[in-house]
Amino acid sequence: MSNYRADRVKAAIRQEVSSILQRDIKDPRLGFATVTDVEVSGDLQHVKVFVSILGDENSRADTMEALVSATGYIRSEIGRRVPLRLTPEISFEYDESIERGARILKLIEDVKSGQIDDESGGTSK
Repeated sequence: MSNYRADRVKAAIRQEVSSILQRDIKDPRLGFATVTDVEVSGDLQHVKVFVSILGDENSRADTMEALVSATGYIRSEIGRRVPLRLTPEISFEYDESIERGARILKLIEDVKSGQIDDESGGTSK
């Protein structure tokens, strides 16, 4: 199997999962979740969907519960919308990269302005 096929499947699944989360899931626990990345196994049988969730720790936990609860529905919709011989198993992972990037940008801005807090272990001179 070529890398091109895996990339096409990855893009299609990412687009469809995003669409399903925006339009089809009516669970009140589902907060503002964005699909940031999708990993597809070499045999296309396992898919890891990475999501970034806006909100506090409680809303993140509720959203992850809603996603896990809706996994069967999402998998059946993927099977209907993406033409694959076998529908892959889907798992959701919380993606902290956006939060980590925002924290790094804040630290860089603090260094530029000369304000380094004690939390980062530095002192301003």
